[in-house]
Amino acid sequence: MFQQGRRIMNPVLIISYETFRAHSAILTKSPIGLVICDEGHRLKNSENQTYTALNALKTQRRILLSGTPIQNDLLEYFSLVHFVNGGILGTAAEFRKRFEIPIIRGRDSSASPAEQQLGNEKLNELASVVNKCIIRRTQALLTKYLPIKIEQVVVCRLTPLQIELYKMFCKSNNIDELGAKDESDLKLSNSTLSAITQMKKLCNHPELIYDKCVKKEKGFENALKLFPSNFDIRNIQCELSGKMAVLDYLLAAIKANTTDKVVLVSNYTQTLDMFAKLCVLRRYNYVRLDGSMTIKKRGKIVEQFNDPCSSDFIFMLSSKAGGCGLNLIGANRLVMFDPDWNPPNDDQAMARVWRDGQKKQCFIYRLLSTGTLEEKIFQRQAHKKALSSCVVDNEEDVERHFSLTELRDLFTLNENTKSDTHEKFKCKRCVNNIQVKPPPEDSDCTCDLSQWNHCADKKNLVDPILKAVWSDTISFVYHHHSHVEQRKTV
Repeated sequence: MFQQGRRIMNPVLIISYETFRAHSAILTKSPIGLVICDEGHRLKNSENQTYTALNALKTQRRILLSGTPIQNDLLEYFSLVHFVNGGILGTAAEFRKRFEIPIIRGRDSSASPAEQQLGNEKLNELASVVNKCIIRRTQALLTKYLPIKIEQVVVCRLTPLQIELYKMFCKSNNIDELGAKDESDLKLSNSTLSAITQMKKLCNHPELIYDKCVKKEKGFENALKLFPSNFDIRNIQCELSGKMAVLDYLLAAIKANTTDKVVLVSNYTQTLDMFAKLCVLRRYNYVRLDGSMTIKKRGKIVEQFNDPCSSDFIFMLSSKAGGCGLNLIGANRLVMFDPDWNPPNDDQAMARVWRDGQKKQCFIYRLLSTGTLEEKIFQRQAHKKALSSCVVDNEEDVERHFSLTELRDLFTLNENTKSDTHEKFKCKRCVNNIQVKPPPEDSDCTCDLSQWNHCADKKNLVDPILKAVWSDTISFVYHHHSHVEQRKTV
């Protein structure tokens, strides 16, 4: 690495974060001319070992590359800026007091005019400082080279079994003691996170919490008697889950009416197991990628699936194992079965089919359970994206939809709603849940969800497949396109 002589070379070392951390004691001994960190959001925590090791490098020139500099909170943004330009924003404590607290309070939907004004002033002040060392480019530069994408958020009602199990769990002592007590996002106890996981699995399908019911674990002591007498854990029963029933209809319609392939994404390998049962039941050919698969085998099945001559209809994907970097342009429809707390994780997973090389129009389906924790997670995603739009992209007039109090209320089931998210929007374009004013002409699926199309029935849907499978199980749909196709002039 260190060379001398008449012809001095400029060596380049390409290394992963994990390998660098393992050999940092050697690599930090000598000066480095330039450090470039791809996927820079890996350094969002200034206290982790990777950040500390990289920060110890003897270099004055550092570049971070990241499409998502804010994933959860403003301290992540501070960490990235501090890495490339240490001291420009002061210490973490100074940054929190000077910028984070007033900006967060100003973004709250219940903020007073004075708090909103102070928040906007601090946003402008922050932008004037960090813009000296940031170049921002968005995906909009590439959009015109890709086919149109239709993104759809499909809100699905719980089944009676799911509702009873959900209410029983929420009424248990396990839930009464839970909740976030401060303004920080998701600084929750282990017991709270465990409860959230069980509720998310229940929203996917009651089968996923059946073992908890058998063991009579806290919250499910008397739940076993609620299951139908014909319940069999070995077989998939789609009718017991609202989202699974919609998925079953959706796949059948796609298979019968198109030649399209589908990517199914979930955060849980247990849910992938259910997808496999469904594919066996309906005789769909499928391949599966999760964390247990080797890199070599991953490349092989991706190549096989993308082959137009392949008979594989479905690609099952664990979002944590393959949500980033995979090219699955053999499919042009993707179903995001459950939401992640971190919006870039979902965005990365949904980008697997809509990318360079794709020739067909793409359809993205994001499934959420009506009035449940899943809508709360989705609302947090919207809140984080709005914060990022204000801070990173310097956008003005970004809507304030949610208060911190509402976002902390994770464990309330809203049974009497078509979409809890739409209610919180207090939408001015809809009357009695009917859209009477279309989205702004310059809006697209990167805009705030309040500027999408809002559908309480199937009349205004643009996807013929979703329109064909509309049923009482679907309570609400948000949809928008990526861009308007430019007509070629002769």
